[in-house]
Amino acid sequence: MTTLAAPTRVRTRAPGKINVFLSVGALQDDGYHDVATAYQAVSLYEDVTAEPADDFSVTFTGPIDTSNVPVDESNLAIRAARLVADAAGHQGGVRLTIDKQVPVAGGMGGGSADAAATLLAVDTLWGTALGREELLRLAAQLGADVPFAFAGGTAVGTGRGDELSPALAKGEFHWVLALSDDGLSTPAVYRALDEHRERYRADIAPAPSHPVVESNVLQALRAGDPDLLADCVHNDLQAPAMRLQPGLASTLELGEKAGALAGLVSGSGPTVAFLVGDRDAALELQVELSAAGLVALRATGPVHGARVVH
Repeated sequence: MTTLAAPTRVRTRAPGKINVFLSVGALQDDGYHDVATAYQAVSLYEDVTAEPADDFSVTFTGPIDTSNVPVDESNLAIRAARLVADAAGHQGGVRLTIDKQVPVAGGMGGGSADAAATLLAVDTLWGTALGREELLRLAAQLGADVPFAFAGGTAVGTGRGDELSPALAKGEFHWVLALSDDGLSTPAVYRALDEHRERYRADIAPAPSHPVVESNVLQALRAGDPDLLADCVHNDLQAPAMRLQPGLASTLELGEKAGALAGLVSGSGPTVAFLVGDRDAALELQVELSAAGLVALRATGPVHGARVVH
């Protein structure tokens, strides 16, 4: 009988995401909000390399500025690794190297993708074999977007976004992402939304008590029709994100004038996601935005969730 040697290096990959629809409920007593969102995983990835070590550490590579990302025990990837170690009773640590392609504090779930990829990486490296359902359970402990980064594809998220139901999506959607020089704090964006609702509650519709993803969004995804989807993309966090970063308005206007079918702030921002009809249109819009001095990337969706790549 042959026993396979434990790997000495594992590389995994998890995707960033776009919230093509996001409805935010009222502020709850626990300080959180119920949401209903339609997630789409897109081809902008975080790659995590895990190697055995005595303790837990993380370093970053890639084109994204990570100077403000903590590398101590508060780092989401280190927290993910420790969760697996605790759940499996594993002794020892891991050295993590993360090649970042998803913007930091950009509303695309880069930190969540780090955590999702790490869960799979250390489970594979250590041979703990916790299984998909247990890893998803651990993912939900790390943050609302982590289970989706692990699962990938297209899904409806409810509760805090971590209660997932797969959604059918036909074909491939093409996106152009306009990045911002400065990130936005997700809690700050939610606070701005709550403050706006409180200040203007006599003039605007109240926050939904049970937010839902509208049926036309799901129909557009199921049909694989970017024109249909363009008519119904929505994000309740877009307006507060724009109040915190007023320049987002000109970015949205520029992209839509340059031919995008629709534009919206992704998640809590400040990345702006533009939906286009096909690959050629994506390239043309990327060129237009780059010529205007913006950092613009192309991506497609839906793509797979966390997986081992090496």
